[in-house]
Amino acid sequence: MPIDAAKALAAEPRSREITWNSKDVQLYHLGIGAGANPDKHSPATDADELRYTLESRLYVLPSFATVAGAGAPGVISGLSMPGIEVDLARVLHGGQTLTVHRPIPVEGRATATSRIAAVYDKGKAAVLVLRTEATDDHGPLWTNDAQIFVRGEGGFGGDRGPAAPTDRPTGEPDRVIERPTREDQALLYRLSGDWNPLHADPEFAKLAGFERPILHGLCTYGVTLKAVVDTLLDGDVARVRACSTRFAGVVFPGETLRIRVWRREGSLRVTVGAVERDDAPVLTDTIVEHS
Repeated sequence: MPIDAAKALAAEPRSREITWNSKDVQLYHLGIGAGANPDKHSPATDADELRYTLESRLYVLPSFATVAGAGAPGVISGLSMPGIEVDLARVLHGGQTLTVHRPIPVEGRATATSRIAAVYDKGKAAVLVLRTEATDDHGPLWTNDAQIFVRGEGGFGGDRGPAAPTDRPTGEPDRVIERPTREDQALLYRLSGDWNPLHADPEFAKLAGFERPILHGLCTYGVTLKAVVDTLLDGDVARVRACSTRFAGVVFPGETLRIRVWRREGSLRVTVGAVERDDAPVLTDTIVEHS
């Protein structure tokens, strides 16, 4: 079996030191569209965008945790864990759950400890949950769970995992936001550390079953979280407590994201579709928990 679930779950956690600075934060923010003000009548250098792009005013969007330290955010690094030997062309990022324990500093050093927290059998595929916990001298910073979907590796008789949520939002959303992506968005975003050729190499994308390179799921995740923070949380990144999502479909660079948001007590429910493909689902089961 390419995936030995028992061996993967029993493996010792791996720890490494990670560092980041204001340049890393700015590059990540640019990679998710900061600086390109959606209001065509306002300059990209207004205060709302400068808090993401100018070092003297910089705040850190919590989703930066998925790339901090310029390491592959679970999808590639998880494939090198004991008990796992799979073809990268069969791998997709299935979902992401991020919990931030306190605001992320603009510059920092932390210990990131990763382990396989679960292996689920979905029949025609397996799902690996790679958990990464980051801690600095002041205590826990964040916890990241990356759900790694591996096609063709299921059917080994394992636990199917949690059922899909049943309380999905219905009715008209409280807010609809549209955010365009750039044709070169994936090429810029990958400079923050996710070098999977699926997002840059047309030939590799075809091997994986796509007509052309697709945008990183975590880029869409970051674009969405930024839009939600900017429009519904008063631009205050410190209000975000957690953000979870399921990657339900792909985005091709250059497409426009339609982000629908429903308010709940202490949380926001979000769905994202691709405008140019009749709102084809991109992110589902998305919840932003906030103060």
